Amino acid sequence: MAFGGGTFGKSPGSRPEEMWGQVTTEGLITAKCAASPKNVPLEDFLALQEELVALRQEQAKLRQAIFEAAQAQRRLCAPRQFNWREFEIAGEIFPVRHLSGDFFKVLDLGDALGLAVGDIAGKGLSAGIWLPHLTGVVQRWARAHSDPAAALAEINRELCDDEGTPPLTALFFARIEPQRGEIVYCNAGLPAPLILRRDQSAVPLEEGGPMLGALRGAAFNAGSVTLDPGDMFIACSDGVTECRNSCDEEFDTKRLSVAAAAASHGSAAQALFSTLGAVLDFADGCPPGDDLTILVIRRGEGVLTMHAAPSDRDSSTLEPGQAPGPLLGRAARQRLVS
Repeated sequence: MAFGGGTFGKSPGSRPEEMWGQVTTEGLITAKCAASPKNVPLEDFLALQEELVALRQEQAKLRQAIFEAAQAQRRLCAPRQFNWREFEIAGEIFPVRHLSGDFFKVLDLGDALGLAVGDIAGKGLSAGIWLPHLTGVVQRWARAHSDPAAALAEINRELCDDEGTPPLTALFFARIEPQRGEIVYCNAGLPAPLILRRDQSAVPLEEGGPMLGALRGAAFNAGSVTLDPGDMFIACSDGVTECRNSCDEEFDTKRLSVAAAAASHGSAAQALFSTLGAVLDFADGCPPGDDLTILVIRRGEGVLTMHAAPSDRDSSTLEPGQAPGPLLGRAARQRLVS
């Protein structure tokens, strides 16, 4: 989440290797070990080698711990592809570091389907440690209130009263009523999601209030829109709309609308990865400056059975070093994770 042209929460030493002094310490030890034994006493040389081995072991443990935490984060947002009646849902999170400050949840609320897309200020460890707490708070109040505006007001009050001083959070929350396809929503600071009609027109979902955690008494309003058969809903974090290219241009909401509309006749998953591909093509090799999150819902013409996506298409778990996005080309995936 970017503020004032910079990245909120970004500070020197925020990467794990910088936190542990890996760059300077290991470089110094390596340089000393590379020196000729004639210039270094044997016992000192062996001690430096042992210290270097120990440091690399600690670094490997830290990387494994962060990877396991990232896997737990991904499971919090699973399933990432599934059908609910005539609604097809697909969502993905692409963190710029191992841990993400973005999240989404799809909730079975009995008579409705709940949707939440959030962006915690900051990125990496500083934002990631708050993600389980935020998703738990969102689920609790989403089930307690049928009005999304009332749910967000309660979430905001809880965050403002939290003595742990949680970071600001942008959140879009909605309930989908299945019979008419009505979406009742409240948007607290997230880029306005879009309803893409069959005639290629776009309806932004802007009704809501300020970001959560800033003002305890903030007012929130709910909006309503209908997702008709053949229409598509797309929501994203500001890492998508604020993704920049080498000319310092932003991808922005207009390009998002065009990219999503170009893939609106395919499945929800196809539209998601096609849109992500458009973002990466626009960036033209420039690495993303913030986490990228996209959630797509497409309403079909018929009724689909409710099931999770097959395991080979569900990226809630990854192998070490594996990048999400099986529908992306190799070059695009490499640009995302490089």
